[in-house]
Amino acid sequence: VQLQAFGGGLVQAGGSLRLSCAASKRTFSITAMGWFRQPPGKEREFVARIGWSGGSTDYADSVKGRFTISRDNAKNTVYLQMNSLKPEDTAVYYCAAGPFRSSDYHLQRGYDYWGQGTLVTVSS
Repeated sequence: VQLQAFGGGLVQAGGSLRLSCAASKRTFSITAMGWFRQPPGKEREFVARIGWSGGSTDYADSVKGRFTISRDNAKNTVYLQMNSLKPEDTAVYYCAAGPFRSSDYHLQRGYDYWGQGTLVTVSS
């Protein structure tokens, strides 16, 4: 399974961007997709995740109310709509795929496949 993330770029604070992540295929083991990010000089951190079937979502507290994760099952694509962007949102954003978990979904070990990352830069 290959994941391809795109949509990053440079945006001013308060602006919006939409990231996309396309999966080459779906398997029985892939029932959730997630987004993580790695700010400059920091650890990779959880942003959001969504289940493929029911569409249930979870978000990091830092992005709740500003970011929205969604999916298009027909296109095997997950989106991350980012609004009201802040300079602290600057990071390389990675999409990930794996089983839908009740725990560990906010940890990297909860996912089996990773995309290459797309850079989001928010200027002040």
